[in-house]
Amino acid sequence: MPRPDRHSPARAARRTTLRRTALGRTALGRGLLAAGAALALTAGAASAGAAPLPAAAVSAQTAGLREVLFVGNNWDGTADVVGSTGPLARIGRIDVIPDKAQRLAEIYLNPVKLAYFLGVRLGPGEGHDQFVDDMYSTPDGSAVVVSRPSFADVVSIDLATGRINWRFPVSGYRSDHMAVSPDGTRVAVSASTANTVHVLDIRTGRQLGSFATGDKPHENVFTDGGTRIWNMAIGEVTTALDAPWLDWTKGDRRITVVDAQTFRQVKVIDMRQRLDAIGRQDLSDAVRPVAFSPDGSMLYFQVSFFNGVLEYDVAADRITRVADLPGNPATDPDRTTWVNDSRHHGLAMSPDGAHLCVAGTMDDYATVVDRATLKEGPLVAASKPYWATVSGDGASCVISESGADRITAIDFATGRKVASTPVGDHPQRVRLGHVAAGWTSPTTP
Repeated sequence: MPRPDRHSPARAARRTTLRRTALGRTALGRGLLAAGAALALTAGAASAGAAPLPAAAVSAQTAGLREVLFVGNNWDGTADVVGSTGPLARIGRIDVIPDKAQRLAEIYLNPVKLAYFLGVRLGPGEGHDQFVDDMYSTPDGSAVVVSRPSFADVVSIDLATGRINWRFPVSGYRSDHMAVSPDGTRVAVSASTANTVHVLDIRTGRQLGSFATGDKPHENVFTDGGTRIWNMAIGEVTTALDAPWLDWTKGDRRITVVDAQTFRQVKVIDMRQRLDAIGRQDLSDAVRPVAFSPDGSMLYFQVSFFNGVLEYDVAADRITRVADLPGNPATDPDRTTWVNDSRHHGLAMSPDGAHLCVAGTMDDYATVVDRATLKEGPLVAASKPYWATVSGDGASCVISESGADRITAIDFATGRKVASTPVGDHPQRVRLGHVAAGWTSPTTP
């Protein structure tokens, strides 16, 4: 029989059912993660506040290159390469786990690694292995660097051959979000079970330094011309202790700011205090995706369980505004079923700073928010949108629809959907990067 179309109504219905009934699997995953612990005891928005490179330097870096979007298909273990503007035409696909057999052999021979591997699968992976969380290309477009949560590592993959250039095992048992420095030479990666961020040379994989974070480090951002790194620790997101009065059980959730050269701590921001100060004791202080204003003066962020966006004045060190965005009546009212404590997960700012694009993950929509008023535009229906980034020309926001295996572009000016393209299974992170001008998918061994 022919394989069912992954975009068919039946397949979509099955996905919805799986999402709503994932709680049992998640509970098992939590147990395995706990067992493992007992045994073991973006350039762009990611470079907010960065001084732009001189035009001559940019031209030299991108000569002979094509700007693209890399789409990480987390459950497939692939990355689709898509045109960065226009109709989002797919150019090719990369296998990001060419060493899968070797990695699995190592894991299955180590009881501690196996416990965590299965915990990732049945917890944050919703019953699937997590093979690609984040990715960035090197400045010369010769390789793509990928964090692979289930394999607890970061690898560099040669874009011409598909072979691995280098591999860096992170501390602990799971890798997560990354960030690349404004000059493209360094990459920061969260080691989520070790409460550590590693900073690596993007060409060699050599560790340049590391720093401690709060519990479960998540997103990383280079700011101030690449002289600072911000890390957001989101705490424990795989427990069922999700009622607001149990928020204190989620661990040490904080923003850690470090010097990007010495890796010494510059500042720690506990959003619990800032939220309490504006009377929002009801909100979690687990900071999820963030977006800085173009001048780096304002931080916009999402928190666990919340359908909205908060604005934080960096210099004044206080939350200045909160935007409560629409909820979807069909969203399950039992917040223990929301994936990894998410409600909205994905945030991007237009290059001119006038608009924010918000991915309403559990509410199945995306919307463009006017930054001046914090009012939403049209709600664009989307299936479990998991991330938001900016197109190459800056005109659109590009979201990953992880529930429908596609990416979709939404025009910043109108808030309307302008393009969609099918990709692999469960797309999550979408990042701008470069490949050689005549690049085609490599034949991998």
